[in-house]
Amino acid sequence: MSPALETAIHVYEAFILSYFVVINGTYLTLCVLAFFAIRDYLRRSEFIHLTHLFRSGLAPGVSIVSPAYNEETTVLDNVKSLLSIEYPNVELVVVNDGSKDATLDILRRTLDLQLFPRAPSGQIPTAPVRAVYRSAHDPRVVVVDKENGGSKADATNAGINYTRNPLVCVIDADSLLDPDVLLKLVRPFLEDSRTIAAGGVVRIANECRVEHGRVTEMRLPKSSLARFQVVEYLRSFLFGRTGWAQMNALLIVSGAFGLFSRQAVLAVGGYRADAIGEDIDLVLRLHRHYGRLRKPYRIAYVPSPICWTEAPEHIRDLASQRNRWQRGLLECLWRYRELMFRPQFGAAGMLAFPFFVFFELLGPIVEFSGFLFMLVAWPLGIMNWSFAIAFFAASVLLGVILSLSSLIFEGLTFRRYPATSTAAVLALYAVLENFGYRQIHTWWRLCGIWDRLRGKKSWGQMRRRGFRQDPPAPSSTEESDTLAA
Repeated sequence: MSPALETAIHVYEAFILSYFVVINGTYLTLCVLAFFAIRDYLRRSEFIHLTHLFRSGLAPGVSIVSPAYNEETTVLDNVKSLLSIEYPNVELVVVNDGSKDATLDILRRTLDLQLFPRAPSGQIPTAPVRAVYRSAHDPRVVVVDKENGGSKADATNAGINYTRNPLVCVIDADSLLDPDVLLKLVRPFLEDSRTIAAGGVVRIANECRVEHGRVTEMRLPKSSLARFQVVEYLRSFLFGRTGWAQMNALLIVSGAFGLFSRQAVLAVGGYRADAIGEDIDLVLRLHRHYGRLRKPYRIAYVPSPICWTEAPEHIRDLASQRNRWQRGLLECLWRYRELMFRPQFGAAGMLAFPFFVFFELLGPIVEFSGFLFMLVAWPLGIMNWSFAIAFFAASVLLGVILSLSSLIFEGLTFRRYPATSTAAVLALYAVLENFGYRQIHTWWRLCGIWDRLRGKKSWGQMRRRGFRQDPPAPSSTEESDTLAA
């Protein structure tokens, strides 16, 4: 081996090891920040009870916008869940985005929809709205029927145009909310008038017991693929987003569950209809807008309100989802690159944005190159075994520690998985995900980068089976009676 090649290999090995030490060291730092933030949040929650304040009529009005496209299997559970939310001043705006299945017919039949002459109060451009309805059973429910706009963002913008309250909660039509989510998610807006957005927790609902639109018993999915995602979601939402929010550097409020100032959303033009990752796009645009104005603002994260969603159980669906997420990340980071290392954008521009560029976006390239280097170096007889051991420790063992830490923190704080057997299964999957699943996930993300560079823009679809009904789902007549009540 020539001296030049040997030097190049040593430089590369040092870069790879430093890269993984930095990324996992940052995650561990976020983990520590999140732990103390969650502990403080739980302590304050023992003394702060907002229920009486809300019942006094001082609660800010919230409009929930739920876009629905071909959601006939889940839309009724979603509506039931939203109507059962414990909040005194709320309206539900369901947007039928030109569904080709029976979504609108089911809503019309079970809600007894009547034409409603409501004019839009927002002016965000969207595909044409065909009609607006209101439920004769419950006047809080408004259904906007529109032509398909080709994206969830277009449907969400149409719903926002027809809302009336100062706060807008955006969720997916295939999601369920716990009854107290708004009581908890509104709190940052009451505590700090600078708050313009707040995100909550998204959890996996596969195999959970669902009764009348509520998750009444948390159960682990039977699918191994979904179980890996349970661990992922715990790690991401429990300490990842909590940690960034402590620095006011949160870049993602999940498109499945977020609460926004309607005025702030309208000020930046709503969701970008052609964005692949419309959730991160909106939050980055909010950071840019308020940073340019040098106006104080806060984007918060609340670690206790839960939104339940159905996770992909087919490997092709999961691969498509993660490919799309990576494409959306690349697109948004490039579009808002002016935030990079700009002090006027605060910690979002100086810390979070660079981290997402160098590690969340480019991470798959670096990690894949490391594994590829080892596969090539071994048969060529140039493997540095000290490097191989260090690489394994930095990339795999630290990953195991991070995943197990998220489970430990879950047990020390919210304890949503109290059964020892359940915790043991999750711990097993927290270890196993680093031996195969994570590497496959890296490949999907790498393909997402390549697909975006060659111009792929498609959204893709996921097969859904709907939430488990236990006891069995009621008949159409019973559904109408339940909704009417």
